[in-house]
Amino acid sequence: MDNQQTGSKAYLISIVMVAVLGGLLFGYDTAVISGAEKGLQAFFLGASDFQYTDYFHGFSSSSALIGCIIGSALSGMLATNLGRKKSLIIAGILFFISAYGSMNPEFLFFEHGKPSFDLLVVFNIYRVIGGVGVGLASAICPMYIGEVAPSNIRGMLVSWNQFAIIFGQLVVYFVNFIILGEHTNPVIEQIGQGFSKVAAGSDPWTIATGWRYMFGSEMVPAGLFAILICFVPETPRYLVMSGHDDKAREILGRINGFANADSILHDIKNTITVKTERLMTYGFMCIFIGIMLSVFQQAVGINAVLYYAPRIFGDMGMTDPMVNTVVMGVVNILFTLVAVFTVEKLGRKPLLIVGSIGMAIGAFGVAVTFGNESLSLVTMLSIMVYSASFMFSWGPICWVLIAEIFPNTIRGAAVAIAVAFQWIFNFIVSSTFVPMFNMHLQPGDDFGHWFTYGLYGLICVGAALFVWRLVPETKGKTLEDMTQLWNERNKR
Repeated sequence: MDNQQTGSKAYLISIVMVAVLGGLLFGYDTAVISGAEKGLQAFFLGASDFQYTDYFHGFSSSSALIGCIIGSALSGMLATNLGRKKSLIIAGILFFISAYGSMNPEFLFFEHGKPSFDLLVVFNIYRVIGGVGVGLASAICPMYIGEVAPSNIRGMLVSWNQFAIIFGQLVVYFVNFIILGEHTNPVIEQIGQGFSKVAAGSDPWTIATGWRYMFGSEMVPAGLFAILICFVPETPRYLVMSGHDDKAREILGRINGFANADSILHDIKNTITVKTERLMTYGFMCIFIGIMLSVFQQAVGINAVLYYAPRIFGDMGMTDPMVNTVVMGVVNILFTLVAVFTVEKLGRKPLLIVGSIGMAIGAFGVAVTFGNESLSLVTMLSIMVYSASFMFSWGPICWVLIAEIFPNTIRGAAVAIAVAFQWIFNFIVSSTFVPMFNMHLQPGDDFGHWFTYGLYGLICVGAALFVWRLVPETKGKTLEDMTQLWNERNKR
């Protein structure tokens, strides 16, 4: 009887848990490079047919992001034409192919263990394939959760997707740490601007094998996701847009209670006159705010810390950078839970504004203290404040807003555009971090360190002002309310 009135919480939780596996893979795939990048660099520094420069390495470390841009750009078309569920199945298959290919790029065509320029190209192709999967999952997983979740807990459930992303990053930090075991990452020495070499005595196992196991470990969660996603339903809102009202009512009934299903179905149908509308139907600001949420989430620079954490901690003189990276991952998990359990109480805007201010304080703290050994503890704490502030604000809340801020009839295309901008700026930040961080006005100075984090700090201040002035509060609103919200804004 209760399920007739309120729906089955177990059913809702089960399908959301499967969907957030896509978030876990998103985090796993983007963070696996943090442990593998030094071994990968040392491997390709051994190539005889070309010189593997720092710029090649910067590209290889972030090449998956090119696929993320492609995948997120395609996500709207796939989500609209194939549906949310089938698009996620495709993402799972791409994750699996990428994991195997990145572990064994020599597969079929090359001699195993012999680095070459052609092998580097193939490796990056496999990383791009995985990036396409990440791009699809990053756009469609929160969209899927947002479209199946009741409005009173939608923010919390979409926030679990961010928790899964950070948990995926923490899992891969642990996996990389376990794979490394008693081995050590190779030591990379600078031999000129943009050029490096492997220091004598570096561990040969890590160079030849360790990075392969790190990439290959993703096959386990990727295979599990691709199988489990086959057993979840399509979202009710997509089913209504596709003319399958009976199926939509059945799923709405199981989630919200059959007593409420007809009312919710009626509201959905009232806002869906056609499967899609023109992108600018609800005005320029609707799309602009969605895009800028994505831009600021990346421009604040958090992924420069997440992707290069072991390298940063090593440059700070920490004795075991991988352990420090795991500690940071645990802190990130804890502060993501703050957002999960407060987003429906405090709202979206307050968390974003407070998080932006906390990030600015942390970034300015790193800028002022980095490189000063007597203040290394302050630097470490500043990085933790910077990272933790992101985790309870821009990390989860950006995804919540992107999943819910757009009206039903433009959501697929609008989310695709917003998330594509997110990955474009992710690529810009990730690929420019190392060159900016290593900039010098004169030999031996720390100009690049304070300039990089000072810039990120200023962007955090800009993010707080943007949210305060322009972003609407969506707490407690249904997805169908978004149509009314933007129509009213356009009339002002």
